[in-house]
Amino acid sequence: MAPFLRILGIETSCDETAAAVVERDAEGVPTVRSDVVLSQLEEHSAYGGVVPEIAARAHVEALDTLIDEALKRANVSLSDIDAIAATSGPGLIGGLLVGLMTGKAIAKASGKPLYAVNHLEGHALTARLTDGLSFPYLMLLVSGGHTQLILVRGVGEYERWGTTIDDALGEAFDKTAKLLSLPYPGGPAVERAAKAGNPQRFKFPRPLVGEAKLNFSFSGLKTAVRQAATEIAPLTDQDVADICASFQDAVSRTLKDRIGRGLERFKTLYPDVEQPALVVAGGVAANLVVRGTLQALCDKNRFRFVAPPLHLCTDNAVMIAWAGLERMATGVAPDDLDVQPRSRWPLDSSAETLLGFGKRGAKA
Repeated sequence: MAPFLRILGIETSCDETAAAVVERDAEGVPTVRSDVVLSQLEEHSAYGGVVPEIAARAHVEALDTLIDEALKRANVSLSDIDAIAATSGPGLIGGLLVGLMTGKAIAKASGKPLYAVNHLEGHALTARLTDGLSFPYLMLLVSGGHTQLILVRGVGEYERWGTTIDDALGEAFDKTAKLLSLPYPGGPAVERAAKAGNPQRFKFPRPLVGEAKLNFSFSGLKTAVRQAATEIAPLTDQDVADICASFQDAVSRTLKDRIGRGLERFKTLYPDVEQPALVVAGGVAANLVVRGTLQALCDKNRFRFVAPPLHLCTDNAVMIAWAGLERMATGVAPDDLDVQPRSRWPLDSSAETLLGFGKRGAKA
């Protein structure tokens, strides 16, 4: 049985600066003592996407203050912390440098061990923090830069079953929004517009549906949206709504096929798991159509559907601290202080290298 542990987590992989203090008792029960996140949405909205240089500078300006705030909210000092966990990749290299170097400095000054955490592992293990999930389970990571279906066998044990071979789902949402002159961030804007639309007006393609391999492709869908918009330009508000609704319908039907095959594969490989589970993480997990599709799919296949609270699906330091705690509790050695950030860092290092495989500069 592992001892009581408390970790300070730091997250700076993209455009949120975050710090958190999380505890794990001797029986593995977690407590989130503080969770501080500073969004850079306003800084990047004028550019229609994240500007790496602006993001890194904002991290530098805010991180020390956020760490102090996280400690204060948790009512602890650095002497009460057992270790530091900082995101080391994948992500924007400038932001990763800021967070990891800060984590190293704190670890060196306080004599505490450092855990350089894979951002994707943070997502993969969050369901154990929020729902006490047992291994093994499936995770669908859908975010701005990643679309992956991953088998989570244990801490540090991941097998990628599928990934995007071109655009990630979040990128497809963002590019569709930009094409239709909708505001940034694109995902929520497309979802809002779609509420007033007819999802049957446009018959958009459903990439890779029917394929045995569990990969994803959204580039062709994005191109079909552009062609449809060009053919009927200038667009009315109803045209935009119908395109968004039809786009979401194509996404839903694509996920139903891709993930459905994944659930069947899991049941074949793990017939003795009494309550198999599918976890969804990443910003696109907030989309109600996506959630509804996955929930219905899980109900049909008798899977438990786990969607952590939205603030823990997007970038946050709680998941980084928790991943550090999980590693610490299972006896994983801390990292040396010469550990370097990695803009690409796939969870499954043995998987074939594809575009969606720990994409450089991707927001997870």
